[in-house]
Formats: sequence, structure tokens, C-alpha cells
Amino acid sequence: MKELIADADAAGKRLDQWLAIQLAPDLSRSRIQSLIAEGQVTVDGRPVHEPKHKLREGALILLQMPEPEPAEPEGESIPLDILYEDNDVIVINKPAGLVVHPGNGNWTGTLVNALIHHCGDTLSGIGGVRRPGIVHRLDKETSGVMVVAKNDRAHRHLSAQFADHGRTGDLERAYMALVWGTTDRATGTVDAPLGRSHRDRTRQAVVNPNREDARHAVTHYSVVEKFGQREDATALASLIECRLETGRTHQIRVHMAHIGHPLIGDMEYGSAFKTKANKLVEPLKQVVTAFPRQALHARLLSFAHPANDVVMRFEAPLPEDMAQLLAAFRVYGQ
Repeated sequence: MKELIADADAAGKRLDQWLAIQLAPDLSRSRIQSLIAEGQVTVDGRPVHEPKHKLREGALILLQMPEPEPAEPEGESIPLDILYEDNDVIVINKPAGLVVHPGNGNWTGTLVNALIHHCGDTLSGIGGVRRPGIVHRLDKETSGVMVVAKNDRAHRHLSAQFADHGRTGDLERAYMALVWGTTDRATGTVDAPLGRSHRDRTRQAVVNPNREDARHAVTHYSVVEKFGQREDATALASLIECRLETGRTHQIRVHMAHIGHPLIGDMEYGSAFKTKANKLVEPLKQVVTAFPRQALHARLLSFAHPANDVVMRFEAPLPEDMAQLLAAFRVYGQ
């Protein structure tokens, strides 16, 4: 229960507007509006159901905070590689093969299920539901660093950082990718809008910027290492670092395929290069054809902590499968 007395500044203001100012950053205005609609707020002893109710100076406002509802997904005991955890956030190194959020075909065995089990009562509720706050995602077959919010305040703070994409704040994301061929320049930028593919609605594609669903997408890349480099400056494959200026679904995978260098192992956006894998020397051919996913790893994540704005930086080394793939190119891909 929260008890507040309307001050002189509250006179004539909307109930939801004034409460949002008084209770920031713990409760958002939309959450306060929901509580008002549910009858959880009284003014001078009478329930008020209208967020636009005008206040008078000296009014006694009581706000009842119900216990967070149980999460719809059930908690499951799934091992987690935890890089950091406190009362506001948890940072994990997600393995390839782990789906982030329950959905069609993956209602159990997800990261959300694992976090509900692991965090338990330390989840204070996102929007009134005891669940982890997912502020960004990695594809099922992409590994690497992720941060998850454990309460409403942290969720809003982190969501704002990811929406800004580091343009004005401290958010930083870097990915390592192993791609076919090599780019014309050592560093470059792919600035190409993305939207749903007309051929397959589950896939993304570079689209006309005037299309209604076109979403601005920018990826910066730099070549870290080349394999099988030839006299004409081309190469068999390259290890590149990608940094995101935006965060669209499948962004790195689509952008690299768009410029002719799809990720090794990416059967959605680089299936045409399957014949190229068949022409590799042994045992490199066997290693590449057996690699079960796109060769993409979220190496670095940096963000401002939602409680104190201290910049936190986390890195995760390449997972074993991708490290072995890289080692095979170093030995046999020359």
C-alpha cells in the first residue's frame, strides 16, 4: 500500500499524471492507469476508476499494489551460464539452440522458462506479472551475451537504451561472424532497410525504403581475419566483427547476405553457398558441412545499469563449436 497527500502542485492535475511523477521510476504511467482501472486507487476513501480524475490539494490517495500474478510460462530447471546478477538485472551467456521466449513450437525449454525458475521471488513483476523483462533477443542458434530485467524500473531503463541503440547513451553491442568470402574494404557499413520477405513471411529481406513495413537498419563491420586469401584480394572466408546501429530481426544475417557474404552455416540466408562447402578440402569440408547453425556470436554487451547508470561491460568468448570451426579454417583454409 502506498499513501500520498496531494500537494499544491497536484491541484487540477490528472490523477495518473501526478502519480506517475510521484512514483517514478518504480511505476510507469501505463501501469498506474491499469491499477486505477482495476480499482486499486482511492482518493479520500473512494475508489477512482478514471485516470483523468482531477485532484485537489490535500487529497489522500491510497494505491494498493497487488502481488504480481504468476507467470504464464512455468519455471524449468535449465542450466544457465550467468555472467552477472543483482536485484535489477541478470546477464547471461546464451548457448546456441536456446530459444529466448516461448512461442509457436517452443512453449517450453526457453530462456524465459529457465529465468523464472532461477530468479524465483527476485522477479518483482513486469507489468504486474512475475516474469523476466526481455529487452533484446538473440536468434535461437545465435550464442552470446544477453541482459534481462528483473523489475519494471529496470525494464523501462534498459528498453530505452536498446531503443536508442547507443546513439546517445552507453549501449554497445559487438558480434563475431564467420562469413563466406571477404568484403571489398576492411571496414564498412551496410545501410539497407529490412522488412518481411514476400516469399517467406518467417524471413526478413532488404526492401524498398518506401515500403510501408520498411524498417531502418544499419550494420557496421570490420574484417578481423581472412582465410585462403588470393592474389586478387578475394578470400575463401573471413572472420568479421559487426556492430549494430539498429537492432532488427536477423539484421546481421540479412545484411551480410545482401552484400554477398552470408554467414557460414546459415541455411536461411546463405543456402546457395552449400555447394561451395562441398568443394572444400578435407577435413575442412566435414567440419563446415557438420556445423549446425549460423556462425554468429554476441561477443560484447555494454550498458548503463538501470539503478545507478554505472556502465557495465560483459564479454563472452567464442563457444566451443564456433572456436573449432574457426580453428579448422586457420589450419586448412589457407
